[in-house]
Amino acid sequence: MKKYVIAFAVLLFAVSLALFAGNGAMDTETVWKVLTGNGSEMQRVIIFQIRIPRIIAALCAGSAFAVSGYLLQNNLNNVIASPGLLGINNGAGLFVLISAMLFPYQSGIKCMMAFAGALLAAFIVSVLSAGTGMSKTSVILSGVAISFVCSSVSQLIISVKPETVTDKAAFSIGGFTALSNVALRISVPVVCVCLCISFLTAGSLDIMLLGDETAKGLGLNLFFYRMLHIVLASLLAGAAVSMCGLVGFVGLIVPNTVRLYFHRNAMGEIALCTVIGAVFLLLCDTVARLVVFPYELPCGLILSVLGTPFLIRMLIKKRKRLGTYDAG
Repeated sequence: MKKYVIAFAVLLFAVSLALFAGNGAMDTETVWKVLTGNGSEMQRVIIFQIRIPRIIAALCAGSAFAVSGYLLQNNLNNVIASPGLLGINNGAGLFVLISAMLFPYQSGIKCMMAFAGALLAAFIVSVLSAGTGMSKTSVILSGVAISFVCSSVSQLIISVKPETVTDKAAFSIGGFTALSNVALRISVPVVCVCLCISFLTAGSLDIMLLGDETAKGLGLNLFFYRMLHIVLASLLAGAAVSMCGLVGFVGLIVPNTVRLYFHRNAMGEIALCTVIGAVFLLLCDTVARLVVFPYELPCGLILSVLGTPFLIRMLIKKRKRLGTYDAG
């Protein structure tokens, strides 16, 4: 119970920091005045139409990426599986670019296309991996291949149609500078529904860890729950990409950190992934917004700096640490 209280306390700190931290023209006192009903019209616009929506988007996207990674890792029995490494993020990103090219300024269509791209990428990876026995190596290699293809096509679209995205760097690396209110209104409910379903079906993840044969012997419909969790992971990743672009490593770092330090049952781990993922991405976005003020870095750049050493460290672990999860 203590760890959940600490996690929520850190969440409140991260939200407060993101809300109140800023330049001299919007210091803590000014923000507080705006929140209590005072302040100028411009100050209210900054708080209620820029900062608060951005905080909500970062919280939802962080939770979505983290839980998506957790579901993929448990269902594929591979601790380095994540929506970024398996090509799901890039699949969603490619379809976002296609929608921007074919249906410019239609944010609602962009969100739907992100979901479709994420689902299609997950489906192709599953098919390719199934053809080679669904081993951990085949899953990762299939994901890397799909990710490379989607990334290459995305770069081709950006090169041929540079007007497709207003900020190519922000989209490719990931960030919230071009956050759309329509994307926020569509993606947040999708994230909330998917997280609720993940909580409700968490018990099946605990049974899966006993092994496929044991799970079938206990009456679990293994195919149904595995497909359900992969679909949920894809929808979560697609919703997050539609809000913040191709942010990476959240789905890799957060689930493994939770599993390493807070190992318990699946429901508890999903709850911690939800909170810690939200905190992690929000803090990265806040740092990216303030570190070189008045300029702003894409928060995906901060995540890349943190995530690359983390991935290298995991890749050089002993083979048994990359196998089935045990009590550690």
